[in-house]
Amino acid sequence: MSVSFHPTPLRILVRGVNWLGDAVMTTPALMRLREKFPAAHITMLTHEKLRDVYLHHPSLDETITFSKDEGLFALGRRLRAGKFDLALVLPNSPRSAMEVWLARIPRRVGGEWPWRNWFLTDAIPTRAGAVKMHKRTEAEVHKLISEASSPLASRLSPSSHHLHQYLHLVAALGADGSAMPPMLAVTEDEITAAKKKFGLENISAPIFALNPGAEYGPAKRWPAEKFIAAAREIQTRTNCHWLILGGKADIQTSETIASAIGNRQPAATVREHGGSAIGNVAGRTSLRELMALLKLSRVLLTNDTGPMHVAAALGTPVVVPFGSTSPELTGPGLPGDTHHRLLKSDAPCSPCFLRACPIDFRCMNGISVERVVEAVITTVRV
Repeated sequence: MSVSFHPTPLRILVRGVNWLGDAVMTTPALMRLREKFPAAHITMLTHEKLRDVYLHHPSLDETITFSKDEGLFALGRRLRAGKFDLALVLPNSPRSAMEVWLARIPRRVGGEWPWRNWFLTDAIPTRAGAVKMHKRTEAEVHKLISEASSPLASRLSPSSHHLHQYLHLVAALGADGSAMPPMLAVTEDEITAAKKKFGLENISAPIFALNPGAEYGPAKRWPAEKFIAAAREIQTRTNCHWLILGGKADIQTSETIASAIGNRQPAATVREHGGSAIGNVAGRTSLRELMALLKLSRVLLTNDTGPMHVAAALGTPVVVPFGSTSPELTGPGLPGDTHHRLLKSDAPCSPCFLRACPIDFRCMNGISVERVVEAVITTVRV
């Protein structure tokens, strides 16, 4: 299905998605949209927590934010002032379609989805090859284990990746729908400021980043003791400077890991310790500072989480143990990018897409410290 425009839209509003990793995965679609409409003024509408993701992005001219407390009708009235002639709605929620309808934008394009199609002028059917991320029941998990086979893995291809969902929508506008790598931008001034704030100006060792958290739930988290063992071995073999990252919810875990690796003073600033180096900045970085630190890093060892996508979009290779989720569906970067190492066990119940494992966490426990160490070493030597 393709949407034709007479005349060509001059003011485009893009309703963004609500999660950090998903926001990064929309950037190929934004770049294709800019290619299609190079003279248009393109505005991103996003939750305020994600505003800084889009800063300096070449596909956008402006960003409008909203808070969780702003009412639907108030936001609609505020958007009317923008006099947009086209809205592209990236999320599948009914509310996101209602927002642009209340803004009285004449053309409103988004994915076809229950309870919202009436608010769109062009509801785009689901793309061929789309795979739904079904949360397995405990009974399904036990059945897959008994059968020793996972039906999902056998039917996934690069076209199954979630970034194609957003490319499918811009293709309906006549844009090129072929995949390209997600891309984010940071400035040299931001990198310099981050180095100064976190005491990295005089660090000569290669900086390796470690992100041990995952907001979605414990099923996405490789065990902390495995992170510790891997980080120690990697530091011994590379003399790297570990930089521990995370949000406020990750502070305790990050301090435990930093202390166990070698820093007996888990402060928030970077310190040299006994000939090796480690810094714990979890809970202290803004999103732009996090991006600058990831850009500085040679590699990011991380769970499947938002910073994984951010690092890949900034050109930093990532090493990721995957358990409850699927790298084929939501992995970092362009599907098949060999700069990254996406590790899975042979657990037949993976991916289950659950927040917590209902059995013995075999998907993550089946990824050894040795595999992760070799993946990081191989990545930084490429």
